[in-house]
Amino acid sequence: MELTGNQLSLQLNIRKKGIASFSYSSLKRILDILVSGLALFLLIPLFLIVAVLIKLSSRGPVIYTQERVGVDGKIIHFPKFRSMVQNADQLLEKLKIQNDHEDSYTFKMKHDPRITKIGRFIRKFSIDELPQLWLVFKGDMTLVGPRPALVSEVQQYDQVERQRLAVKPGLTCIWQVSGRGDIPFRDQLAMDISYINNRSLWLDFKLLVLTIPAVLTGKGAY
Repeated sequence: MELTGNQLSLQLNIRKKGIASFSYSSLKRILDILVSGLALFLLIPLFLIVAVLIKLSSRGPVIYTQERVGVDGKIIHFPKFRSMVQNADQLLEKLKIQNDHEDSYTFKMKHDPRITKIGRFIRKFSIDELPQLWLVFKGDMTLVGPRPALVSEVQQYDQVERQRLAVKPGLTCIWQVSGRGDIPFRDQLAMDISYINNRSLWLDFKLLVLTIPAVLTGKGAY
């Protein structure tokens, strides 16, 4: 399924700068399969523990799935370990006036009351994002690339902002290792476009390595 209609207008009218070479794309895909496949296998015990803790701490499913926008406007079904109360989406409208990202399409709130106790922990260390490794293995996402945005956010994008849709979305990228949720949307956009125009295996490897301390410190994760 893909986004259609004039409202979304996701037919990119920009030239995709820095188109990756065939060798880069092939090696990147091989790396995605190997790393995500191994990680999914090794993390099975952690997944089971997190699932039990989520079920014991609050009502609702273990996995929360959203529609996100992938490369060229393709809809992807984006899984996360549920870190919020079951009716979090309904509560969002009342909280938007407290958005820490002012003048932004994105919503970030440092002390979001919808987050459960176990949810706060798994969000701090990005454990809630680990189910997305399956999307990397499938090929809907990649290890390194711009994070996939919500449909409601992309509906507001202008032509410059739609450059983020020129490549496959990823688990981590430049702004994830530079402050995560503390980075305002305009700076996120600039960092994502910089990655798109300069991506390489070396840059991917560097960002993967830098992601480790970013996750362990939990800075900007909320």
